[in-house]
Amino acid sequence: MAMFKKILIANRGEIALRVIRTCKEMGIKTVAVYSTADKDSLPVRFADEAVCIGPAVSAQSYLSIPNIIAAAEITNADAIHPGYGFLSENEKFSRVCQEHNIKFIGATPEQIAGMGDKSNAKATMIAAGVPCIPGSDGLLKDLADAVKVAKKIKYPVILKATAGGGGKGMRVVWKEEELENAWNKTRQEAGAAFGNDGIYMEKFIEEPRHIEIQIAGDQYGNACHLSERDCSIQRRHQKLVEETPSPFMTDELREKMGEAAIRATKAVNYEGVGTVEFLVDKNRDFYFMEMNTRIQVEHTITEEVINYDLIKEQIKIAAGEKISGKNYYPQLHAIQCRINAEDPYTDFRPSPGKITSYHSPGGHGVRIDTHAYAGYIIPPNYDSMISKLIVVAQTREEAIKKMKRALGEYIIEGVKTTIPFHQKLMENEDFIKGNFTTKFMETFEF
Repeated sequence: MAMFKKILIANRGEIALRVIRTCKEMGIKTVAVYSTADKDSLPVRFADEAVCIGPAVSAQSYLSIPNIIAAAEITNADAIHPGYGFLSENEKFSRVCQEHNIKFIGATPEQIAGMGDKSNAKATMIAAGVPCIPGSDGLLKDLADAVKVAKKIKYPVILKATAGGGGKGMRVVWKEEELENAWNKTRQEAGAAFGNDGIYMEKFIEEPRHIEIQIAGDQYGNACHLSERDCSIQRRHQKLVEETPSPFMTDELREKMGEAAIRATKAVNYEGVGTVEFLVDKNRDFYFMEMNTRIQVEHTITEEVINYDLIKEQIKIAAGEKISGKNYYPQLHAIQCRINAEDPYTDFRPSPGKITSYHSPGGHGVRIDTHAYAGYIIPPNYDSMISKLIVVAQTREEAIKKMKRALGEYIIEGVKTTIPFHQKLMENEDFIKGNFTTKFMETFEF
């Protein structure tokens, strides 16, 4: 297959700019789409063409499939890169792109549907021999079924919405007396948030690590992994800091998890780059959690430790090129801090507004992925992330010291940011020792 001539980026912010940069290096023309709130954004400035697709409200712009397809057709784009979030894991969008003979740079509609439904994904993984958390066999039929399963797998258990995501539609139940109330609330929340109140149950893993494996698969059945990322530092199921390699990882565990991730990739004939996410308990037993059929926010740290452009790989796979099938392992240590327009002193309250002063850190081993600049107005309509600050060094100890130095250089004025939080985290003894789980933020004092 020939390489694409023009790619429309159906996203905004730093990921849109990230894709534009790689396209330019590959000699591919780019189209930025934007809402009225983003008319002065850097992706609009640096793309070869830009098309306004609607007002600030996401449903009428970045989530409007007709508006995006129309933009692709009037600019003669032969492919669409969805970035992450918005329509990146939308089965309908992938299918509509197919119907309009526009290549969707991501998973097929069947793969998105198969992995997007959590209970179906779990059944697929069990069949493929990927370790899964004990739980219900598919969706729970009713409360009586939930009681029966909970007795079998023993408390604590967690109820999850099958169409859930972003930390919504989940409830931990510690004893049987709490189950009925949790069941009712989870179904109600799931129905309201996702239009689907299907619920399944799993054993609740205590003291877990959230470790994901970066994978790639092509159209010819080849698959490989690009090692792990530790995403355990998170707040309300939203990641704050990611690093690779994981300080909890051993060579033996890395091999086992990598092999399991490849089995998962091949089980769905996966095409593109993605991640297989696992929970790892204190005994280093790991369990499949979900598969993300898109590029991740934290793909950057993998790129830094193996010197590999994952966006370029995504585009090449979508164009029909074969992957090498070779697995990759981290040669260095990288950490990413998500710099958000939030006030960590007031429970991370969003802080949209105008950036009056902006200075990026620099130096050897420091990378900034951002769409922000002095004078840029952060709209209240979207995710609050301003930038991703990435450092890479020979060792974890050196990476933490480099991150502390870089954070100290980072100046963003006019809005509140999470920089002070990250500075305190880099001084925390438990974090420095690698002694943390997904529950870390519950006891972290700020």
